[in-house]
Amino acid sequence: MVTSFEVPDNYGYVLLTCGILPAIITLPLAGKVMTARKKYDVQYPNLYATPGYHKEADAFNRVQRGHQKTFETLSDFRILSLIGGLAHPLTCAGAGILYNLGNYLYMAGYADNKLDVKTARMKKGGPINILGLLISLVCATKFSLSIIK
Repeated sequence: MVTSFEVPDNYGYVLLTCGILPAIITLPLAGKVMTARKKYDVQYPNLYATPGYHKEADAFNRVQRGHQKTFETLSDFRILSLIGGLAHPLTCAGAGILYNLGNYLYMAGYADNKLDVKTARMKKGGPINILGLLISLVCATKFSLSIIK
């Protein structure tokens, strides 16, 4: 048995917001890490600063952690969006905007040393990336179930 489907007219928006936009968003996030490496003197190959060895380890690690968070869900987000977008392209495109904006805001909050580390990532809107991920999960699940016969 073969199941076929057509790529919907608005699927290009999914490719832009869920395929290409994450690559663009990671550039300024990486730039912030490179700037922090210089500022806090954390040399390669160290991914994180070592408390007790690096003077401001926590400050650097907050920037690095904000950047790293994006990569923890990026592959799942992309595949879910590319699948879900086959049935719900505009919804998944909107989810892409939420996800990417949320990742940027997550880092902005987490890297802000004036905020409490326990809640910093939530303070500037970071959790909307989870909303984008969940929307894509629902769309992908719905589409996947629709093609099971």
